Amino acid sequence: WYLRRVREAVVSTQSTGEYYRVRPVKIYYYLEDDSISVVEPIVENSGIPQGKLIKRQRLPKNDQGEHWQWKDLNIGSDVIFYGKTFHIYDCNNYTKDFMASEGIMLNAPESCPPDPYTLSRKEPQHSYVTPPTFDKLKQFIDLDRQVLRFSAVWDDRNNMFGEMRPYTLHYYRVDDTIEVREQRQPNDGHDPFPVLIGRKKVPKARSNIPSNFPSAVMEISEHEITDWLTEKDLRVGETVVIMDRPFFLYDCDSFTQSFYQQMYGLSFSRVPVELGERKVEVKREIPPYNGFGSPQDSKQNCLSLIAQPPKKDVMKMLENDLKILRYAAVMESPNPEDKNRKFIISYSLAKDEMQIYEPHQRNAGIIEGKFLEYSQVRKPGSSIDNPEYYTPADFAIGATIEVFSRKFKIVDCDLYVLKYLEANGARFPAATIESIRAIHADKL
Repeated sequence: WYLRRVREAVVSTQSTGEYYRVRPVKIYYYLEDDSISVVEPIVENSGIPQGKLIKRQRLPKNDQGEHWQWKDLNIGSDVIFYGKTFHIYDCNNYTKDFMASEGIMLNAPESCPPDPYTLSRKEPQHSYVTPPTFDKLKQFIDLDRQVLRFSAVWDDRNNMFGEMRPYTLHYYRVDDTIEVREQRQPNDGHDPFPVLIGRKKVPKARSNIPSNFPSAVMEISEHEITDWLTEKDLRVGETVVIMDRPFFLYDCDSFTQSFYQQMYGLSFSRVPVELGERKVEVKREIPPYNGFGSPQDSKQNCLSLIAQPPKKDVMKMLENDLKILRYAAVMESPNPEDKNRKFIISYSLAKDEMQIYEPHQRNAGIIEGKFLEYSQVRKPGSSIDNPEYYTPADFAIGATIEVFSRKFKIVDCDLYVLKYLEANGARFPAATIESIRAIHADKL
Protein backbone atom coordinates (compact mmCIF):
# COMPACT_ATOMS: atom_id res chain seq x y z
CA TRP A 1 0.00 0.00 0.00
CA TYR A 2 1.27 3.44 -0.93
CA LEU A 3 0.19 6.47 1.01
CA ARG A 4 -0.09 9.49 -1.28
CA ARG A 5 -1.19 13.09 -1.06
CA VAL A 6 -2.63 15.30 -3.69
CA ARG A 7 -2.58 19.10 -3.65
CA GLU A 8 -5.80 20.33 -5.20
CA ALA A 9 -6.34 23.94 -6.20
CA VAL A 10 -9.53 25.66 -5.02
CA VAL A 11 -11.21 28.40 -7.05
CA SER A 12 -12.75 31.40 -5.29
CA THR A 13 -16.29 30.35 -6.24
CA GLN A 14 -15.99 27.14 -4.25
CA SER A 15 -14.56 28.57 -1.03
CA THR A 16 -13.30 32.02 -0.07
CA GLY A 17 -11.42 30.77 2.97
CA GLU A 18 -8.92 28.44 1.23
CA TYR A 19 -6.70 28.45 -1.86
CA TYR A 20 -5.71 24.79 -2.08
CA ARG A 21 -6.46 21.52 -0.36
CA VAL A 22 -4.19 18.66 0.69
CA ARG A 23 -6.16 15.46 0.37
CA PRO A 24 -4.46 12.28 1.70
CA VAL A 25 -5.28 9.12 -0.27
CA LYS A 26 -4.25 5.47 -0.35
CA ILE A 27 -3.01 3.72 -3.52
CA TYR A 28 -3.35 -0.04 -3.74
CA TYR A 29 -1.20 -1.88 -6.28
CA TYR A 30 -2.23 -5.49 -7.06
CA LEU A 31 0.74 -7.61 -8.20
CA GLU A 32 -1.41 -10.36 -9.74
CA ASP A 33 -2.66 -8.22 -12.63
CA ASP A 34 -0.77 -4.89 -12.23
CA SER A 35 -4.02 -3.08 -11.43
CA ILE A 36 -4.25 0.01 -9.26
CA SER A 37 -7.04 1.54 -7.14
CA VAL A 38 -7.08 4.91 -5.37
CA VAL A 39 -9.13 5.33 -2.17
CA GLU A 40 -9.55 8.45 -0.07
CA PRO A 41 -10.50 7.96 3.61
CA ILE A 42 -13.97 9.33 4.28
CA VAL A 43 -14.13 12.36 6.56
CA GLU A 44 -17.57 12.89 8.06
CA ASN A 45 -19.37 16.11 7.07
CA SER A 46 -16.52 17.19 4.77
CA GLY A 47 -18.85 18.08 1.89
CA ILE A 48 -16.42 16.49 -0.62
CA PRO A 49 -17.09 13.27 -2.60
CA GLN A 50 -14.73 10.77 -0.97
CA GLY A 51 -14.18 7.04 -0.87
CA LYS A 52 -13.01 5.15 -3.95
CA LEU A 53 -11.68 7.78 -6.38
CA ILE A 54 -10.38 5.31 -9.01
CA LYS A 55 -11.68 1.77 -9.25
CA ARG A 56 -9.29 -1.15 -9.58
CA GLN A 57 -7.88 -1.18 -13.13
CA ARG A 58 -4.68 -0.91 -15.11
CA LEU A 59 -3.85 2.78 -15.38
CA PRO A 60 -2.23 4.18 -18.59
CA LYS A 61 1.15 5.80 -18.13
CA ASN A 62 1.49 7.63 -21.47
CA ASP A 63 0.09 7.77 -24.98
CA GLN A 64 2.32 4.93 -26.20
CA GLY A 65 0.15 2.32 -24.53
CA GLU A 66 2.36 1.76 -21.49
CA HIS A 67 0.84 1.16 -18.05
CA TRP A 68 2.02 1.96 -14.57
CA GLN A 69 4.16 -0.78 -13.04
CA TRP A 70 5.33 -1.30 -9.48
CA LYS A 71 8.88 -0.43 -10.60
CA ASP A 72 7.69 3.11 -11.44
CA LEU A 73 6.61 3.86 -7.88
CA ASN A 74 8.94 5.28 -5.25
CA ILE A 75 8.74 7.54 -2.22
CA GLY A 76 9.12 11.22 -3.13
CA SER A 77 8.05 10.76 -6.76
CA ASP A 78 4.94 12.13 -8.49
CA VAL A 79 2.53 10.00 -10.50
CA ILE A 80 -0.26 11.20 -12.77
CA PHE A 81 -3.50 9.25 -12.93
CA TYR A 82 -6.03 10.59 -15.42
CA GLY A 83 -4.69 14.13 -15.22
CA LYS A 84 -4.41 14.24 -11.43
CA THR A 85 -1.01 14.43 -9.77
CA PHE A 86 -0.34 12.31 -6.68
CA HIS A 87 2.81 12.68 -4.60
CA ILE A 88 4.04 9.55 -2.80
CA TYR A 89 5.30 10.33 0.70
CA ASP A 90 5.29 6.94 2.47
CA CYS A 91 4.31 3.26 2.24
CA ASN A 92 3.60 0.37 4.59
CA ASN A 93 6.13 -2.20 5.83
CA TYR A 94 5.02 -4.95 3.45
CA THR A 95 5.68 -2.68 0.46
CA LYS A 96 9.12 -1.77 1.82
CA ASP A 97 10.06 -5.43 2.27
CA PHE A 98 8.85 -6.35 -1.20
CA MET A 99 10.75 -3.52 -2.90
CA ALA A 100 13.90 -4.41 -0.96
CA SER A 101 13.62 -8.06 -2.08
CA GLU A 102 13.44 -6.90 -5.69
CA GLY A 103 16.57 -4.76 -5.27
CA ILE A 104 14.87 -1.36 -5.38
CA MET A 105 15.98 1.14 -2.77
CA LEU A 106 13.18 3.40 -1.56
CA ASN A 107 13.73 7.02 -0.65
CA ALA A 108 13.35 8.26 2.89
CA PRO A 109 9.73 8.71 4.03
CA GLU A 110 8.33 12.21 4.06
CA SER A 111 5.77 13.79 6.34
CA CYS A 112 2.33 14.60 4.98
CA PRO A 113 1.82 18.37 5.01
CA PRO A 114 -1.31 19.43 6.86
CA ASP A 115 -4.33 20.91 5.16
CA PRO A 116 -4.47 24.66 5.90
CA TYR A 117 -8.27 24.72 6.06
CA THR A 118 -8.37 21.85 8.55
CA LEU A 119 -5.84 23.67 10.74
CA SER A 120 -7.91 26.84 10.65
CA ARG A 121 -10.96 24.91 11.84
CA LYS A 122 -9.06 23.67 14.88
CA GLU A 123 -7.94 27.18 15.86
CA PRO A 124 -10.33 29.18 18.05
CA GLN A 125 -12.32 31.74 16.14
CA HIS A 126 -11.36 35.34 16.73
CA SER A 127 -14.07 37.38 18.39
CA TYR A 128 -14.15 41.10 17.81
CA VAL A 129 -17.41 41.73 19.71
CA THR A 130 -16.97 43.55 22.97
CA PRO A 131 -18.58 41.41 25.70
CA PRO A 132 -21.32 43.20 27.64
CA THR A 133 -20.84 44.09 31.28
CA PHE A 134 -24.09 42.24 32.18
CA ASP A 135 -23.58 38.48 32.06
CA LYS A 136 -26.90 36.63 31.67
CA LEU A 137 -25.30 33.25 32.23
CA LYS A 138 -23.76 34.36 35.51
CA GLN A 139 -27.11 35.80 36.59
CA PHE A 140 -28.82 32.51 35.79
CA ILE A 141 -26.22 30.46 37.70
CA ASP A 142 -26.28 32.72 40.75
CA LEU A 143 -29.98 33.63 40.98
CA ASP A 144 -31.80 30.60 39.59
CA ARG A 145 -34.37 29.11 42.03
CA GLN A 146 -34.25 32.21 44.21
CA VAL A 147 -37.91 33.18 44.53
CA LEU A 148 -39.29 35.80 46.91
CA ARG A 149 -42.69 34.76 48.25
CA PHE A 150 -45.22 37.25 49.64
CA SER A 151 -48.74 36.73 50.96
CA ALA A 152 -51.11 39.40 49.67
CA VAL A 153 -54.80 40.31 49.56
CA TRP A 154 -56.81 42.09 46.91
CA ASP A 155 -59.57 44.22 48.47
CA ASP A 156 -62.28 44.45 45.83
CA ARG A 157 -65.19 45.15 48.16
CA ASN A 158 -65.83 48.61 46.64
CA ASN A 159 -67.19 46.93 43.51
CA MET A 160 -70.39 44.95 43.28
CA PHE A 161 -69.98 41.39 44.62
CA GLY A 162 -66.35 42.19 45.49
CA GLU A 163 -64.55 40.58 48.41
CA MET A 164 -61.19 40.18 50.13
CA ARG A 165 -59.36 37.46 48.26
CA PRO A 166 -55.97 36.05 49.35
CA TYR A 167 -53.15 35.64 46.83
CA THR A 168 -49.52 34.53 46.75
CA LEU A 169 -47.03 36.78 44.96
CA HIS A 170 -43.83 35.20 43.59
CA TYR A 171 -40.89 37.35 42.52
CA TYR A 172 -38.25 35.50 40.44
CA ARG A 173 -34.87 37.15 40.87
CA VAL A 174 -33.30 35.36 37.89
CA ASP A 175 -35.26 37.48 35.36
CA ASP A 176 -37.17 40.02 37.54
CA THR A 177 -40.57 38.52 36.72
CA ILE A 178 -43.67 38.39 38.93
CA GLU A 179 -46.41 35.79 39.24
CA VAL A 180 -49.64 36.10 41.25
CA ARG A 181 -51.44 32.91 42.30
CA GLU A 182 -54.74 32.61 44.13
CA GLN A 183 -55.00 30.81 47.46
CA ARG A 184 -58.03 28.67 46.81
CA GLN A 185 -60.26 27.37 49.58
CA PRO A 186 -62.47 24.29 49.23
CA ASN A 187 -66.02 25.12 48.15
CA ASP A 188 -65.27 28.83 47.89
CA GLY A 189 -67.51 29.20 44.84
CA HIS A 190 -64.77 30.50 42.51
CA ASP A 191 -63.70 29.01 39.21
CA PRO A 192 -60.59 26.77 39.37
CA PHE A 193 -58.13 29.24 37.80
CA PRO A 194 -55.33 29.54 40.38
CA VAL A 195 -53.04 31.79 38.29
CA LEU A 196 -54.36 35.35 38.27
CA ILE A 197 -51.31 36.92 36.55
CA GLY A 198 -48.85 34.73 34.68
CA ARG A 199 -45.13 35.02 35.13
CA LYS A 200 -43.98 38.22 33.41
CA LYS A 201 -42.25 41.54 33.97
CA VAL A 202 -44.70 43.99 35.50
CA PRO A 203 -44.48 47.74 34.83
CA LYS A 204 -44.82 50.19 37.70
CA ALA A 205 -47.18 52.50 35.83
CA ARG A 206 -48.82 50.67 32.97
CA SER A 207 -50.81 53.71 31.84
CA ASN A 208 -47.76 56.03 31.80
CA ILE A 209 -46.96 55.82 28.08
CA PRO A 210 -46.24 58.50 25.45
CA SER A 211 -49.32 60.41 24.36
CA ASN A 212 -48.58 59.80 20.68
CA PHE A 213 -48.61 56.02 21.09
CA PRO A 214 -51.40 54.50 18.92
CA SER A 215 -52.93 52.38 21.70
CA ALA A 216 -56.10 51.87 19.69
CA VAL A 217 -54.32 49.61 17.18
CA MET A 218 -51.18 48.45 19.01
CA GLU A 219 -50.47 46.75 22.32
CA ILE A 220 -48.01 48.11 24.83
CA SER A 221 -44.60 46.47 24.49
CA GLU A 222 -41.31 46.70 26.39
CA HIS A 223 -40.23 49.62 24.22
CA GLU A 224 -42.89 51.89 25.74
CA ILE A 225 -42.28 50.79 29.36
CA THR A 226 -39.24 52.31 31.04
CA ASP A 227 -39.79 51.46 34.71
CA TRP A 228 -40.46 47.94 35.99
CA LEU A 229 -41.32 46.52 39.41
CA THR A 230 -38.26 45.14 41.18
CA GLU A 231 -37.53 43.54 44.53
CA LYS A 232 -36.89 47.00 46.01
CA ASP A 233 -40.53 47.93 45.44
CA LEU A 234 -41.93 45.01 47.44
CA ARG A 235 -42.34 45.56 51.19
CA VAL A 236 -44.50 43.82 53.77
CA GLY A 237 -47.16 46.27 54.97
CA GLU A 238 -47.28 48.24 51.70
CA THR A 239 -49.60 48.14 48.71
CA VAL A 240 -48.29 47.41 45.24
CA VAL A 241 -50.37 47.98 42.09
CA ILE A 242 -50.11 45.16 39.52
CA MET A 243 -52.15 45.45 36.35
CA ASP A 244 -54.34 48.16 37.95
CA ARG A 245 -55.14 45.89 40.92
CA PRO A 246 -54.00 46.93 44.42
CA PHE A 247 -52.37 44.09 46.36
CA PHE A 248 -51.60 44.56 50.03
CA LEU A 249 -48.56 42.54 51.16
CA TYR A 250 -49.11 41.34 54.70
CA ASP A 251 -46.61 38.47 55.12
CA CYS A 252 -43.61 36.65 53.56
CA ASP A 253 -41.77 33.37 54.01
CA SER A 254 -38.50 32.78 55.90
CA PHE A 255 -36.28 32.93 52.79
CA THR A 256 -37.70 36.32 51.79
CA GLN A 257 -37.31 37.55 55.37
CA SER A 258 -33.61 36.55 55.50
CA PHE A 259 -32.95 37.94 52.00
CA TYR A 260 -34.20 41.45 52.81
CA GLN A 261 -32.37 41.33 56.14
CA GLN A 262 -29.02 40.56 54.46
CA MET A 263 -29.39 42.70 51.33
CA TYR A 264 -31.25 45.78 52.58
CA GLY A 265 -31.20 45.48 56.37
CA LEU A 266 -35.01 45.31 56.56
CA SER A 267 -36.97 43.19 58.99
CA PHE A 268 -40.60 42.34 58.24
CA SER A 269 -43.35 41.17 60.57
CA ARG A 270 -46.76 39.80 59.73
CA VAL A 271 -49.55 42.36 59.43
CA PRO A 272 -52.91 41.07 60.74
CA VAL A 273 -55.51 41.03 57.98
CA GLU A 274 -59.18 40.14 58.24
CA LEU A 275 -59.98 37.91 55.31
CA GLY A 276 -63.69 37.77 56.09
CA GLU A 277 -65.80 35.13 57.73
CA ARG A 278 -64.61 31.64 57.21
CA LYS A 279 -67.20 29.09 56.37
CA VAL A 280 -68.09 26.70 59.17
CA GLU A 281 -67.29 23.17 58.28
CA VAL A 282 -70.47 21.14 58.11
CA LYS A 283 -70.23 17.85 59.91
CA ARG A 284 -71.30 15.11 57.58
CA GLU A 285 -73.72 12.69 59.18
CA ILE A 286 -75.06 9.54 57.64
CA PRO A 287 -78.85 9.77 57.28
CA PRO A 288 -81.05 7.13 58.89
CA TYR A 289 -81.84 3.93 57.06
CA ASN A 290 -84.90 4.32 54.82
CA GLY A 291 -85.77 0.64 54.51
CA PHE A 292 -84.71 0.19 50.87
CA GLY A 293 -82.07 -2.47 50.34
CA SER A 294 -79.67 -3.40 53.11
CA PRO A 295 -78.25 -0.86 55.58
CA GLN A 296 -74.76 -1.49 54.19
CA ASP A 297 -75.85 -0.60 50.65
CA SER A 298 -77.61 2.55 51.84
CA LYS A 299 -74.49 3.62 53.74
CA GLN A 300 -72.32 3.18 50.65
CA ASN A 301 -74.60 5.57 48.74
CA CYS A 302 -73.77 8.27 51.29
CA LEU A 303 -70.00 7.77 51.25
CA SER A 304 -69.38 8.37 47.54
CA LEU A 305 -71.09 9.97 44.58
CA ILE A 306 -70.89 6.74 42.60
CA ALA A 307 -72.12 3.96 44.84
CA GLN A 308 -69.64 1.17 45.50
CA PRO A 309 -70.52 -2.29 46.82
CA PRO A 310 -69.80 -2.87 50.52
CA LYS A 311 -66.36 -4.25 51.27
CA LYS A 312 -66.26 -7.89 52.24
CA ASP A 313 -63.99 -9.70 54.69
CA VAL A 314 -62.03 -11.76 52.18
CA MET A 315 -60.00 -13.64 54.79
CA LYS A 316 -63.14 -14.68 56.63
CA MET A 317 -64.72 -15.85 53.38
CA LEU A 318 -61.66 -17.92 52.51
CA GLU A 319 -61.41 -19.51 55.96
CA ASN A 320 -65.13 -20.36 56.22
CA ASP A 321 -65.83 -21.18 52.61
CA LEU A 322 -68.49 -23.92 52.25
CA LYS A 323 -69.05 -24.05 56.03
CA ILE A 324 -72.82 -24.21 56.57
CA LEU A 325 -74.64 -24.76 59.87
CA ARG A 326 -78.04 -26.43 59.33
CA TYR A 327 -80.94 -26.40 61.75
CA ALA A 328 -84.42 -27.92 61.67
CA ALA A 329 -87.27 -25.62 62.64
CA VAL A 330 -91.05 -25.46 62.74
CA MET A 331 -93.25 -22.42 62.30
CA GLU A 332 -95.15 -21.08 65.26
CA SER A 333 -98.37 -19.66 63.88
CA PRO A 334 -101.99 -19.38 65.04
CA ASN A 335 -103.07 -20.69 61.64
CA PRO A 336 -103.74 -24.43 61.87
CA GLU A 337 -102.42 -25.09 58.33
CA ASP A 338 -98.97 -23.81 59.36
CA LYS A 339 -98.51 -26.04 62.41
CA ASN A 340 -97.12 -29.02 60.49
CA ARG A 341 -94.80 -27.04 58.23
CA LYS A 342 -91.12 -27.93 58.62
CA PHE A 343 -88.15 -25.78 57.58
CA ILE A 344 -84.39 -26.08 57.24
CA ILE A 345 -82.39 -23.02 58.34
CA SER A 346 -78.90 -22.83 56.80
CA TYR A 347 -76.43 -20.35 58.28
CA SER A 348 -73.39 -19.43 56.11
CA LEU A 349 -70.30 -18.73 58.22
CA ALA A 350 -68.52 -17.07 55.28
CA LYS A 351 -71.18 -14.37 54.73
CA ASP A 352 -72.97 -14.35 58.14
CA GLU A 353 -76.26 -14.83 56.33
CA MET A 354 -79.10 -17.30 56.83
CA GLN A 355 -81.38 -19.09 54.41
CA ILE A 356 -84.73 -20.77 55.12
CA TYR A 357 -85.86 -23.70 52.94
CA GLU A 358 -89.11 -25.64 53.15
CA PRO A 359 -88.70 -29.29 52.10
CA HIS A 360 -91.39 -31.32 50.33
CA GLN A 361 -94.15 -32.99 52.37
CA ARG A 362 -96.75 -35.28 50.84
CA ASN A 363 -100.34 -34.06 50.84
CA ALA A 364 -99.34 -30.87 52.66
CA GLY A 365 -100.92 -28.65 50.04
CA ILE A 366 -97.94 -26.24 50.16
CA ILE A 367 -95.32 -25.92 47.43
CA GLU A 368 -91.79 -26.59 48.69
CA GLY A 369 -88.83 -24.31 47.92
CA LYS A 370 -86.93 -21.33 49.27
CA PHE A 371 -88.76 -19.46 51.97
CA LEU A 372 -85.97 -16.88 52.41
CA GLU A 373 -82.87 -16.16 50.33
CA TYR A 374 -79.47 -15.79 51.98
CA SER A 375 -79.66 -12.52 53.90
CA GLN A 376 -78.90 -11.00 57.27
CA VAL A 377 -81.93 -11.07 59.56
CA ARG A 378 -82.23 -8.29 62.12
CA LYS A 379 -83.30 -9.18 65.63
CA PRO A 380 -86.63 -7.71 66.71
CA GLY A 381 -86.25 -4.68 68.93
CA SER A 382 -82.82 -3.62 67.61
CA SER A 383 -82.44 -0.15 66.14
CA ILE A 384 -82.34 0.38 62.41
CA ASP A 385 -79.20 2.52 62.54
CA ASN A 386 -77.27 -0.01 64.69
CA PRO A 387 -78.91 -3.34 63.91
CA GLU A 388 -78.14 -6.63 65.62
CA TYR A 389 -78.31 -9.73 63.43
CA TYR A 390 -78.95 -13.35 64.29
CA THR A 391 -75.82 -15.49 64.80
CA PRO A 392 -75.29 -19.18 65.68
CA ALA A 393 -75.23 -18.12 69.34
CA ASP A 394 -78.98 -17.45 69.10
CA PHE A 395 -79.86 -20.84 67.61
CA ALA A 396 -80.24 -22.93 70.74
CA ILE A 397 -82.51 -25.95 70.70
CA GLY A 398 -85.96 -24.76 71.70
CA ALA A 399 -85.18 -21.11 70.97
CA THR A 400 -87.57 -19.03 68.90
CA ILE A 401 -86.38 -16.60 66.25
CA GLU A 402 -88.48 -14.04 64.45
CA VAL A 403 -87.86 -13.56 60.73
CA PHE A 404 -89.83 -10.73 59.17
CA SER A 405 -92.79 -11.09 61.59
CA ARG A 406 -92.79 -14.91 61.34
CA LYS A 407 -91.62 -17.04 64.25
CA PHE A 408 -89.61 -20.24 63.93
CA LYS A 409 -88.72 -22.67 66.71
CA ILE A 410 -85.40 -24.55 66.51
CA VAL A 411 -85.99 -28.25 67.11
CA ASP A 412 -82.87 -29.99 65.75
CA CYS A 413 -79.52 -29.48 64.00
CA ASP A 414 -76.67 -31.39 62.36
CA LEU A 415 -73.87 -33.03 64.32
CA TYR A 416 -71.45 -30.69 62.52
CA VAL A 417 -73.07 -27.76 64.34
CA LEU A 418 -72.12 -29.27 67.70
CA LYS A 419 -68.54 -29.94 66.60
CA TYR A 420 -68.12 -26.40 65.31
CA LEU A 421 -69.55 -24.79 68.47
CA GLU A 422 -67.36 -26.96 70.71
CA ALA A 423 -64.26 -26.08 68.65
CA ASN A 424 -65.04 -22.37 69.09
CA GLY A 425 -66.56 -22.52 72.55
CA ALA A 426 -65.21 -19.12 73.64
CA ARG A 427 -67.38 -17.36 71.06
CA PHE A 428 -70.73 -19.02 71.91
CA PRO A 429 -72.82 -19.25 75.11
CA ALA A 430 -72.52 -22.45 77.12
CA ALA A 431 -76.32 -22.83 77.28
CA THR A 432 -76.51 -23.01 73.48
CA ILE A 433 -73.83 -25.68 73.31
CA GLU A 434 -75.45 -27.75 76.10
CA SER A 435 -78.86 -27.65 74.42
CA ILE A 436 -77.37 -29.00 71.20
CA ARG A 437 -75.25 -31.60 73.05
CA ALA A 438 -78.38 -32.92 74.75
CA ILE A 439 -80.09 -33.94 71.51
CA HIS A 440 -76.90 -35.55 70.16
CA ALA A 441 -76.00 -37.44 73.36
CA ASP A 442 -76.88 -40.80 71.82
CA LYS A 443 -74.63 -40.14 68.80
CA LEU A 444 -71.48 -39.19 70.75
